[in-house]
Amino acid sequence: MGVLIIHTNDRSGKVSDKILKGEKSVERISIKNLSEEILSNYEKIIFIGAMGICVRKILPLINNKYVDPAVVCIDSMGKFVIPVLSGHIGGANELSRSLARELGATAVITTQSDNSGLWALDLIGKRYGWRQEITGRNYNEAISRFVNGEKTALCIESNCESCDELISSKPKHVDIYYDFEDISLSDYRLIIVISPKVHNPGDNLVLWFRPKVLSLGVGCRKNCNPEGIKEFICEDMISKGYSPLSIKEVSTISLKKDEFLIVQLAKEIADNRVDIYDTKDLEYVNVPHPSAKVKEVTGTDSVAEACAMKSSDNGVLVIEKQKGRLLPGADFTYAVAINSSEVKRGHIEIVGAGPGDPDLISVRGRKFLEKADLILYAGSLVPIDLTFCAKNGCLVKSSADMDLESQFLLMKDFYDRGKLVVRLHTGDPCIYGAIQEQMAFFDHYGMSYHITPGISSFLAAAAELKSQFTIPEKTQTIILTRDQGRTPMPEKEELHKLAQSQSTMCIFLSASLVDHVQEELMKVYPPTTPVAACYKLTWKDQRIYRGELKDLASIVKDNGLKLTTLIIVGDAIDNRDGYSKLYDREFSHLFRSAKPRT
Repeated sequence: MGVLIIHTNDRSGKVSDKILKGEKSVERISIKNLSEEILSNYEKIIFIGAMGICVRKILPLINNKYVDPAVVCIDSMGKFVIPVLSGHIGGANELSRSLARELGATAVITTQSDNSGLWALDLIGKRYGWRQEITGRNYNEAISRFVNGEKTALCIESNCESCDELISSKPKHVDIYYDFEDISLSDYRLIIVISPKVHNPGDNLVLWFRPKVLSLGVGCRKNCNPEGIKEFICEDMISKGYSPLSIKEVSTISLKKDEFLIVQLAKEIADNRVDIYDTKDLEYVNVPHPSAKVKEVTGTDSVAEACAMKSSDNGVLVIEKQKGRLLPGADFTYAVAINSSEVKRGHIEIVGAGPGDPDLISVRGRKFLEKADLILYAGSLVPIDLTFCAKNGCLVKSSADMDLESQFLLMKDFYDRGKLVVRLHTGDPCIYGAIQEQMAFFDHYGMSYHITPGISSFLAAAAELKSQFTIPEKTQTIILTRDQGRTPMPEKEELHKLAQSQSTMCIFLSASLVDHVQEELMKVYPPTTPVAACYKLTWKDQRIYRGELKDLASIVKDNGLKLTTLIIVGDAIDNRDGYSKLYDREFSHLFRSAKPRT
């Protein structure tokens, strides 16, 4: 299976040369050699020429969308790329977009779900490696209701990262839930569930996606007759609330690796994935039901439970050891564990909100805000607009009137209930973010936490001032600092000492101390040094005042600038002199794009 390019003339051959550039796995033939056998041997076929010829040639050779290859037609001038066959299932739509980007062409997509920005329900399972099933009516009915914008519930009971993409691209007619029991089933025309769990959907039309997150551990008597065992395990799993479609592998000990039962189970329910462990591999796996008899026969305290837990990366048993005997002498055991990444644990993400504009938070930070159960934000410094993306049921609370202990207690309460907490700080948390005390608390209690960086206001200042803060042969250093207020400054970091380098200085949290700031800087900088007082950078009420150092105090006080004011000092402000070595004539490979010096 690969990619085949079919061309009709020399001109179309030139287009194919662009596609073939750097590709070694692509083959090319003339249209006269096309046959049904050739068509079935390739996963993707790119036809270069007239659409009419393409359709007439492939029409007698096609079967159905589940087995036909993706066929794309490109005109001989390379201006348009059109998916002809297997747009969704075969991936022709995606291939068309990719080729259009490569050729600088236009992709002509006619599929409704693609053009409306809706999820392609018939591709989701394949794209993310999930198995799927449907309850009530048929698959086409589910797609029809979804594409027509009928009210849909998406229930996510899995921690897989792929779900983030669905959350961020949620259509307007879709509501998101994280527990099936929270859904009022009668309110929806379609329910989509991503979960290894089994629920009772009643008479509703439900499309189930089963992420492969379960590990099936199996033990058995020697030469165990496998008849009926697979069916028993699957039915028993469902009765206990878990879908066998979410099994990602079968695992056992090396002593049993050639048992026909193991081979059959792996083939029929786990895509031939088998994990085999020696007794030493299982030595330190703590199981709830160790067996002296199993130890005597196999050398390990447990087979089914230990193997399931080992394969799940030390996850949690969701079905403990079950014993069975369907035929005389055909004794077996099985257990199921869920992958450790799926185990719902509390987590705290410290997120840098950026300088204020909600569009300037990172994509990662935005995703955390959308998933959070608690958003605790620095209310005096972070615009509340940043929290408007919070999901239904999320508690959004300002920390402005809370002491540190109150903040800790609130975050720990949510954490202990397995919830996701976002602690939202202004700018980037590492710059005057006061996160050290919080992290000490998290470390003390062994809590899971992480930091998502943000855009600092000094970067926003450079952008709003249209200035490069490092100027060749003038200043190559940026100093981020503050004046001494309630927090003492080390003597070696006094402003006039830092200013001796004549670098670009970004002075935070010092508007109320501006007289002292000016006095310190005037000891070193010339009075005419450019300055800028930047108030609420990127906020809706942003204000920026330029001037000279000798007038800095007047600029700040006359304009009533207080909190969230950043002071920039240095010749880099509005500077347009100097050239980077990047565009030096010695760099011949860049010279063509460089502006000539005058």
